[in-house]
Amino acid sequence: MKLLFFIHSLSSGGAERVTANLANHWAGKGWDITVVTLAPQSNDFYALHPAVKRIALELAGDSGNVLAGLWQNLRRVFTLRRVLHQIKPDIALGMTTTANVLVALATRGLPQIHAIGSERTHPPQFPLGALWEGLRRHTYGRLAAVTALTCESADWLRAYTGAQRVPVIPNAALWPFPIQAPRLTPELFCQSERFIVLAVGRLSEEKQMGLLLEVFHFLANQHPSWDLVILGEGPQRLTLQDQVRVTGLEKRVFLPGRAGNVGEWYERADLYVMSSRVEGFPNTLAEAMAHGLAVVSFDCDTGPRDIIRHEVDGLLVPPGDVAALTAALDRLMDDATLRQQFAERAVDARRRFSMARIAGTWEDLFKEIMK
Repeated sequence: MKLLFFIHSLSSGGAERVTANLANHWAGKGWDITVVTLAPQSNDFYALHPAVKRIALELAGDSGNVLAGLWQNLRRVFTLRRVLHQIKPDIALGMTTTANVLVALATRGLPQIHAIGSERTHPPQFPLGALWEGLRRHTYGRLAAVTALTCESADWLRAYTGAQRVPVIPNAALWPFPIQAPRLTPELFCQSERFIVLAVGRLSEEKQMGLLLEVFHFLANQHPSWDLVILGEGPQRLTLQDQVRVTGLEKRVFLPGRAGNVGEWYERADLYVMSSRVEGFPNTLAEAMAHGLAVVSFDCDTGPRDIIRHEVDGLLVPPGDVAALTAALDRLMDDATLRQQFAERAVDARRRFSMARIAGTWEDLFKEIMK
């Protein structure tokens, strides 16, 4: 199989991680894999298998106005089309909405290339503006399939775009987790006798890490042996650091940054929490469970309820309900037996979201399309 991935970049992020994971898996099976990005290769965070071909179009960046944006995207389409002519893949797979649209346009008139799109979020949660929404609506019918992460997202795509085939394929949860740079050793931040609540994600508004800090501040005196670690980077770092300082929790809350050894942090933690306002299919939640962590999460529109089995391996609380999130964390921080019971069941995520199982679902789709 000759497969080409197209995505904006391989910088740190969920869609980027999924792209690297799938590319590496299939390259390891001997497939001919190419990863094409708009952004330069110097922006890459995720490492690729040595057999993966890497092409950077160097056409990233925002445009100053509508006319410039139109010209920039025409350049992207024609440049991608030239690459497709050179590589001649069996499958061209877009990863994220804008990549899907560009793949649909670039493969027009190339019937030997089967073009597939892949939505990496729940579309109505992240409106793209009139232009891209219109392009999505009119180009998705040109794609052989558009995959969705959840049934809710698949229903939306069927209702609001021309997509004809919309299979649901969740993300895989890697276990054991690969290690790459930067490696942030948990022992440098966490004392061995302390219990750890862990959160992993971009430090941005939709992840609501500030809200999580408020919740932990409320619980800190009741649970003096517990600390909070938030792994990740993003635009809210300075705001969160100020919040930690104002609450006087500098010795209880840690923001180490972006880590390439997240698996070691899952192993060190005692409890995982997700406070996001919106999610597509949260990789970190499934990964934490695969590493044997009890979990607590807001039951936002898509994602967490497809991963957590409430009162079996974790707790779901109503979205935005701070009191409910506080109570759920308090309950598990206070009950080691329940944490252990949830953790023992959570490891079933290794089977439910194994790379072999998820990649096999993709492979079945490829076979259907290539018939």
